[in-house]
Amino acid sequence: MTDSAAFALIKRNPDVLTCIANLSNDEVFTPPEFAQRMLDTLAEGWASANGGANIWADSSVTFLDPCTKSGVFLREIAKRLIDGLADEIPNLQERVDHILTHQVFGIGITQLTALLARRSLYCSKWANGDHSVATGFDDEDGNVWFERTEHVWEGNKCSFCGAPKAIFDRAEDYETHAYAFIHTDDPKVRLAELFGADMQFDVIIGNPPYQLAGGGGGTNDSPIYHFFVDQAV
Repeated sequence: MTDSAAFALIKRNPDVLTCIANLSNDEVFTPPEFAQRMLDTLAEGWASANGGANIWADSSVTFLDPCTKSGVFLREIAKRLIDGLADEIPNLQERVDHILTHQVFGIGITQLTALLARRSLYCSKWANGDHSVATGFDDEDGNVWFERTEHVWEGNKCSFCGAPKAIFDRAEDYETHAYAFIHTDDPKVRLAELFGADMQFDVIIGNPPYQLAGGGGGTNDSPIYHFFVDQAV
């Protein structure tokens, strides 16, 4: 990889992630500019809590987006780490491979958004594809995981997220919108199952689905974003 290729993520004009429309009410894409502002705030908070340390210059810090859609958070994190770790890992390809295999992880909320996230992060919808900027993966998913997850029905609702069975008990051809990160009693065990290791993430960041249609509440929709916060904590 040449420096001009540089992860194929730098200085895109226009940035494709500013040009795509939302897919549905719970697949609302975060604008790159807003993700960058969140990451600026994260870096400030990390420095304040860690004696002024630069989070982007730490090759041991791990990041998870538990509800990735366009992959914008994963992409922007990787870009910053590529710059920040240049002194520690001078070789660009070695640096990219370390970041993508050991530091940056995501869980897609649907099959399509998982493909989008991989395209944003690896420049290929398959982590081990011919056009992927990563050379350290043997499988197509890399560190962006998605598999169909089922709701756990108790009566007419899901015991984890409150989804109404009448709406979300769907055939295999349709998305269940049962998000893996919040459909478990033990997120640490679940993450170990997804990524094959006992994962302890330093940073969990993302833009979770806000509410679920037909789950109750004043408009017959119920919020679910707080489930993601609880699991992250």
